[in-house]
Amino acid sequence: MTVRSLKSRPCASRIDSCLMSDSPSTPAGLLSSITSPGDLKRLSAEQLPLLAAEIRDFLVAKVARTGGHLGPNLGVVETTLAMHRVFDSPRDKILFDTGHQAYVHKMLTGRQDGFDLLRQRGGLTGYPNQAESEHDLIENSHASTALSYADGLAKAFALRGEDRHVVAVVGDGALTGGMCWEALNNIAATKNRLVIVVNDNGRSYAPTIGGLADHLSTLRLNPGYEKVLDLVKDALGQTPLVGKPVFEVLHAVKKGIKDAVSPQPMFEDLGLKYIGPVDGHDEQAMESALRRAKGFNAPVIVHAVTRKGYGYRPAESDEADCWHSPSAFDAETGKLVTSSALKWTKVFAEELVAIADERPDVVGITAAMAEPTGIAALAKKYPERTYDVGIAEQHAATSAAGLAMGGLHPVVAVYATFLNRAFDQVLLDVAMHKLPVTFVLDRAGITGPDGPSHYGMWDMSVFGVVPGLRIAAPRDAATLREELREAVAVEDGPTIVRFPTGAVPADTPALRRIGQIDVLREDERKDVLLVGVGSFAGLALDAAERIAEQGYGVTVVDPRWVRPVPIELTGLAAQHRLVVTVEDGVRAGGVGDAVASALRDAGVATPLRDFGVPVGFHPFGTRAQILGDLGLTAQDVAREVTAAVSRLESGEVRV
Repeated sequence: MTVRSLKSRPCASRIDSCLMSDSPSTPAGLLSSITSPGDLKRLSAEQLPLLAAEIRDFLVAKVARTGGHLGPNLGVVETTLAMHRVFDSPRDKILFDTGHQAYVHKMLTGRQDGFDLLRQRGGLTGYPNQAESEHDLIENSHASTALSYADGLAKAFALRGEDRHVVAVVGDGALTGGMCWEALNNIAATKNRLVIVVNDNGRSYAPTIGGLADHLSTLRLNPGYEKVLDLVKDALGQTPLVGKPVFEVLHAVKKGIKDAVSPQPMFEDLGLKYIGPVDGHDEQAMESALRRAKGFNAPVIVHAVTRKGYGYRPAESDEADCWHSPSAFDAETGKLVTSSALKWTKVFAEELVAIADERPDVVGITAAMAEPTGIAALAKKYPERTYDVGIAEQHAATSAAGLAMGGLHPVVAVYATFLNRAFDQVLLDVAMHKLPVTFVLDRAGITGPDGPSHYGMWDMSVFGVVPGLRIAAPRDAATLREELREAVAVEDGPTIVRFPTGAVPADTPALRRIGQIDVLREDERKDVLLVGVGSFAGLALDAAERIAEQGYGVTVVDPRWVRPVPIELTGLAAQHRLVVTVEDGVRAGGVGDAVASALRDAGVATPLRDFGVPVGFHPFGTRAQILGDLGLTAQDVAREVTAAVSRLESGEVRV
C-alpha cells in the first residue's frame, strides 16, 4: 500500500482556519453522543471524518487551557477511532506505549467531562489510569513497556482459553527502547491474538534518531504474499524429493526481491506478520488493516504512518517537538502563555555550554529528550559532541561509560524518574569502573501533574547505595552552576546533579562555608540543626523562622553534596540538641537515613528527625498540593520540630 501525502488530506480541524475552507461544518453534539466504544460503532463511515475534526477541536480547546500532551494525540485520532470500531474494549485490551497518546481513547470511553481539569485535581490524569476507567490497564507511562505487558496478557488469555485480543499501540519513539525488541522476540514465538500498531510519526519528543527509525520509514510487505507462499509450501511439500528444494529456491528468490525493493529483515526474520504501511489518518484504511490483522489470530504488526500534531498548524509546523507537551496557550493564535521566570533547565543548559566552551572533552547524551532536558543547547553549538540515543536510558549509561573510557567526560541529562531504568548500568558499568560520568537529573522530586510514574523522588535512595557515586543537590541557580562544574571536575567516579522542575528561586547566599557545607542561618542558641536538601533549603529557612519565634535557636545548612554525607555535618550535629533533615525524596534510604548512619558511625548521640516523601505511589496534583498532602511545608515542619524540641526539654526520649 502506498501512503498518500498527508498534506493532501481534507481538513482535520476547524481550528486551523487555513485548512477549513473546503471542509463541511461539524454537527454539534456528534462527539457528545459518544459515551462508549459501542456508540462509536453505530456511526456511519461518512460521519467519522466529521467526528475526527470535532475531536481535534476538542483537544486543542481543552489542552490550551491546562497544558498537556497535544501533538501526540492530534496524530492518533483516526487510528484510535479505528481501533475502537474493530476491537471490543474493555474485553479486548488496548495498551498505549507511551501513555500520553491516550487522550482520544479517554474521550471515546466516556471521559470527556474530565478534560476541563486535565492533569489537575478532580480531573483526568495525563496517562491511562485504572481508577478512571475499566478501559485503562497500564499506567506506568514509561516508554517501551507495552509489548511486554501485551505478551504476558496474550499468553494468559490463551492459557485460560479466553477468546480475547490484545492491542498494543507503540509509537512516539518507543521502538527505540530495547524492551520492545526483547518482547518482539518472544511475541514472534507464539500464536497468540496480539496486534501491534506501530504509530510511526518519525518522532519521540523530537525527530527519532537512528538506523531503526530510518529503516521503519521504508518498510513494505504485502501480507497476501505470505499467504501465497504458505499455499505453495503446502503444495510442494506433498511432492517427494522435489518439493522442499523447490520451495527453498522460491523462498530465497522472494526474500531477495523483498530485501531489494522493501527491506524489512527485522520483522520477517522474527516471523511476524506485517501489514502496511497504512495512512494512519485514513480511518477507513486503518479499520480495514486492523480487521485483517484481527483475522490472523496470531501476532501481527500494523504499520501506521502518522503526523504528530496533525490538523493544527502551530503543532505541525513546530520542528522542535510538534507541540509534544505545551503549557497553556491561545487556541486561536497558537501563542504560548509563557512565564518570564528563570527555569532550572535553562540554567543547566547555559552552564553546560559554557563548560563545553572551556573543555573539549565534555560531551552530552540525552534519551530522546534534548529540548526538555536542556541538551538541545549543547547540540545546537556542538552537534558533533551531542548524542541522542532514543528512549534507551540503559544504553545511554553504558555508552557514556564507553565515552569515559575513551577519555571524554559525558554529561547524561535525563528526567530523574527515567534514570531508575538504568540502575544496573550506573552501578556496574559506570561506578564499578570508577568512570567520570555526570548524570544530570531534571524534574527531581515531586513534579506534579504527570503523576506517580513521573515523580523523580527515588534517585537519592536508589542511587545512594552505589559505591563511589557523589550526589549534588543545588538550591538555586548559583549553586547549580557551581555544583555542575564541580561534578565534571571529578575524575575518579560518577556524579549526579539533581534539581526540580519549574522556576528557580532567588539565590540564597551562604553566611559562611564549613568544608563543603553552606551555613544559611545561625542563631546563638544551638537547639536545632536543620539540614535543607537542594531546593528544600528555602523551606528549611522558612521553617527556621517559625521555630525561632517559639524561642529556639536554629542553624540551617545546605550540605550541597548529600552523598557521601560531608564529615563536617557530624561535627555540627554534635553541637545541637536535635538534627532535622528535609528532603524532596523518599525517606527510606534517603538523605535522612544517610545522615543518621553517619552520626552513628561517628558516635554522635544527637537525635535526628527526618522529613521526606513516604514510600508510596502518590496521587497526581500540583507540586504544592502534593507536598501539602505529605506535610512537607514550612508550617508542618516547624510545628513538628517545635513539638520535638519541647519533648526533649521535658525529658522525653522520643522526638
